[in-house]
Amino acid sequence: MSKIALITGATSGIGAATSHLLAANGYDLILTGRRNKRLVELEHELSAKYKAKCLLLCFDVTKPEKVQTSLDSLPGNWKAIDVLINNAGLAVGMDTVDNGEIDDWERMIDTNIKGLLYMTRTVVPWMKERKSGHVINISSLAGKESYPMGGVYCGTKHAVQAISHAMRIELLPYGVKVGTLAPGMVNSEFSNVRFKGDDERALKVYKGITPLYPADIAETILFMITRPAHVNIDDLLIMATAQGSARDVFRNPESI
Repeated sequence: MSKIALITGATSGIGAATSHLLAANGYDLILTGRRNKRLVELEHELSAKYKAKCLLLCFDVTKPEKVQTSLDSLPGNWKAIDVLINNAGLAVGMDTVDNGEIDDWERMIDTNIKGLLYMTRTVVPWMKERKSGHVINISSLAGKESYPMGGVYCGTKHAVQAISHAMRIELLPYGVKVGTLAPGMVNSEFSNVRFKGDDERALKVYKGITPLYPADIAETILFMITRPAHVNIDDLLIMATAQGSARDVFRNPESI
């Protein structure tokens, strides 16, 4: 049987790229997201291109009751999830903590931390029962460093790092792997969401450099989940060649 991977936030960016790559490598996919039209379009693409088997679940990971009922609705054979990729996440706004918008904080905390917890709380018991499985939590360079104007986002990704490390230890007796992947600058919808639809401002983030792309992260995820049974990639930081830290980026003067 094909392995089953569940990907949250599958409708764009890293989630969509990972869906394509895993489908190309023979995985059956459970794809989740809030935008049903995009989920359906993605399923059509994967079916036509790779003949992939997909099951779509349209829900918001920040709603625990929706997470539970959606995952409980899976047919029995689809609950044998081999890989859970907690990818859904976002940054909203850039401001000092004392000036931050509470709604922005709530969105980041609810998605980046609580959403990951709700998904994990439902899926991991199935893995423990089978004594097999792999959880990949998408963190960020912001989970390794903190920077001004992004304190709450950094805090949520630091939390992902801490939660992942605890999970890794807790699941040792069950043979369930846990890995954390922390990307630096990735050219996706990330900055458009952070700047609330200001596309011009978002484009400036990547001006003068070649950033990472969603496909780069997808390839890294595939590497992590295809290691031999005795190998667990515990925590991996990946950055563009032009980026040295959260704030140190070399931009080609000719491209600025």
